[in-house]
Amino acid sequence: MSCRPAIIDNWLAACGEKPSILASVALIALGSNLESEHGSPVEAVKSAFASLQELSNKPVLYSSIISSQPLECPPGSPDFANAVLLLIPREGETARSLLACLHQIEAQFGRKRSGLVNEPRVLDLDLIAFGQQTSSDKNLLLPHPRAARREFVLQPLCELWPQYSFPDGSGTAQILLNRLRAA
Repeated sequence: MSCRPAIIDNWLAACGEKPSILASVALIALGSNLESEHGSPVEAVKSAFASLQELSNKPVLYSSIISSQPLECPPGSPDFANAVLLLIPREGETARSLLACLHQIEAQFGRKRSGLVNEPRVLDLDLIAFGQQTSSDKNLLLPHPRAARREFVLQPLCELWPQYSFPDGSGTAQILLNRLRAA
């Protein structure tokens, strides 16, 4: 009996892929809490789904969009629209090149980095994981060091793939979400 949920199986079938491809899937967390030319934060996240499709070798799989309160953000920051997206990277894509593409998409959406930590933004794209790679490079931390402590990442990830196991051995998405909610 497979421990992978049907949604992953259905996605693999639609992509014409075998389960072994899951070892190379990139996980991206999306967030927005400012209006932009794309509309509301929810509309910006939906538009970002289409932009991220361009980075994938196959159709992307994305969660529903949830609303979350700002975490460690400046006082008065608006609520976020959040989602998680899975993609199969293009041939030759590396974690570093994918991260550069994510930053480029953020800029295209109008994100301006002022240097303030966790400031409101029109679009935030975080590379949560790239296959089973780990990296402690300050410019490319994999898996994302705060993903396991963020319900707004784990909840949508569990919708798609609750048995996803983080490459650093911290646990599955569902176990981490349960721990976070119990704390």
